[in-house]
Amino acid sequence: MVQSFSVSEPAVTTIPGNKNYRAPSLFAASALLREARRQKNLETKSVPPICILDPDGDIVRRLRRSGDSQQFEAWPCYHTQLDTFSLSDQTVGIIGCAVGAPFAVLIAEELFASGCKFLISLTSAGRIASSDKSPFFVIIDRALRDEGASYHYAPPAEFAHADPALIALACEAVREKPQKVIVGTSWTTDAPFRETAEAIEWAQSKNAIAVEMEAAALYTFAQVAKVKILCLAHVTNTMGQGGEDFEKGEADGTADALAVLAAISQMANGQLKIRHSTAP
Repeated sequence: MVQSFSVSEPAVTTIPGNKNYRAPSLFAASALLREARRQKNLETKSVPPICILDPDGDIVRRLRRSGDSQQFEAWPCYHTQLDTFSLSDQTVGIIGCAVGAPFAVLIAEELFASGCKFLISLTSAGRIASSDKSPFFVIIDRALRDEGASYHYAPPAEFAHADPALIALACEAVREKPQKVIVGTSWTTDAPFRETAEAIEWAQSKNAIAVEMEAAALYTFAQVAKVKILCLAHVTNTMGQGGEDFEKGEADGTADALAVLAAISQMANGQLKIRHSTAP
C-alpha cells in the first residue's frame, strides 16, 4: 500500500535563497578539466578564441557531413565533443546539442577555462510577440530569468542583460546582410512544454519577442565572470500552433545561421582583438 503525505509549507517562488554570491565555488571548471585530462591522457591545449554553442546541433551535423569540421582531440569535457572549422578565414570551435540553461553554462565555464575569449550561442526559438514572419534572427539584448541556473550566479532580478558593446558589434556586423535580424528581448525557460497561455501572456507583457532555453543563464554568468558572451535566437516556430511550423529555411537554416555567425565572428576578431592563448 502506497501512502501519500501532504506537508503544509509556505509557497516558494524561487530556488532556495541560501546563496553567497561573493563566495568562490569549491568545485571549479579548471579542476574538472585537469582531472579529465589526467584520466584521458590529454595534452593541455587552448580551444579557439571564438567558440559557438549550437544547441540544435544542425550546424555541427552539416559540417561533419560535408567534412568541413575536425574533432578537437584535446577537448577534455566528459559530456560533449568540440569540433573546429574555418569561419571567415579563422578557426572557431563549435559544440552541438548543449540544450538548456544548466548545460549551456556548464559548457561555457569549461570553454572559458580552456582559453575561449568570445562565445556565441545560436539557438532556435519560438515566436511569441513579433509581427515578423519566421524564420528570422534575434540579437538578444536581455532575457527574462525564468530558469534556475542564473540564480546560482547572481541575486534574483527580472532580466539578464547582454554587454551593450557586443550588441552594438553584432548589429554593425549584420547591418548589410540579407538575413532578417532584429534586436530584442527573449524569455528563457527551463520547461518548454509548460509554456502556458498565462506564461506567454506574462512574457509578452515584458516585451519578449521569442522564447528559448539558455540566454538568461549565459548572460548572468558572463556578467559575473566578466567574460564575453552573445546570444542569438533563430526564431523558427510558433510552438506548433500552426501548420508547417518549425521550418528553418535552406539546409535546416544552417546557411543563414553560418552567414550571420561569420559576420559577427569576423567583426569580433577585428574589434575585440581576440588572440589565441595557452589554456591555464
